[in-house]
Amino acid sequence: MPVARINDHDMYYEVHGDGPLAICMGGWGTYCHGGERHLARGLTERYRTLIIDYRGIGESSDDPAAEPTMALHAQDVIGLLDHLGWRNVHFIGLVGMGACIGQEVAIERPDLVRSLVNMGAWACADPFLADQLALFRDIHRDSGFDAFRRHVCVMSFRPDFYNANRARLLAPGGPWQELQGRYEAHARLVAACLRHDTVERLARIRAPTLVIHAGLDIVTGPRLTLSIEHGIAGATGVLMADTAHVVAGRDEKARFAQHLLAFLEKH
Repeated sequence: MPVARINDHDMYYEVHGDGPLAICMGGWGTYCHGGERHLARGLTERYRTLIIDYRGIGESSDDPAAEPTMALHAQDVIGLLDHLGWRNVHFIGLVGMGACIGQEVAIERPDLVRSLVNMGAWACADPFLADQLALFRDIHRDSGFDAFRRHVCVMSFRPDFYNANRARLLAPGGPWQELQGRYEAHARLVAACLRHDTVERLARIRAPTLVIHAGLDIVTGPRLTLSIEHGIAGATGVLMADTAHVVAGRDEKARFAQHLLAFLEKH
């Protein structure tokens, strides 16, 4: 297994595909361990794509003494890219904290970032998002993983998709399975998300940036992503009006991949 000692923890990672360098990071989960099948269609056919386990989930360890911040996760990614000798990397952040990590890296180490993609992101949590994230955490703590997953799925998918796929989403092996039995790791991820704040620093990002706004996202929708687009000079915004927090369904995934790959190929 590819594990590197990075920033005082063991960091698991995988590389898939070939071509220009890219890293794809999502929310409270991982694209590793078979999850690469959920990457955007065509990504690994065109790009050498790095995916990782965040601290405390999958095969990555954690240091409970380290303060959980988005900057800590950004330093993990920076350390891994330096370890691999990667520069000029397309940063793809989707459905949560992966996008926020990308912001931090683009600010602190612009030499690493060829382009930046943000979807399902925020520059600073507003009270609505902060209370949602804390509620997800508290449900996991007080009512268990199954109740947490049911709640987060209801909040993250379009109603028609949820209704058609409810059994699969809530079955063992469904979304956010990496958090099962790992409440403490989940709580630390939430803490990092709540502390994230790049509002006053977004203007320092110089990488070409695409911000995808999910019109039906009630967690991290346009009320949050528009400020990212406006805060980064020259950023491009694309509205997927009928998309919720998680891109789901064959047609929706195809449209998302078209937006993503067209942007990456341009840069």
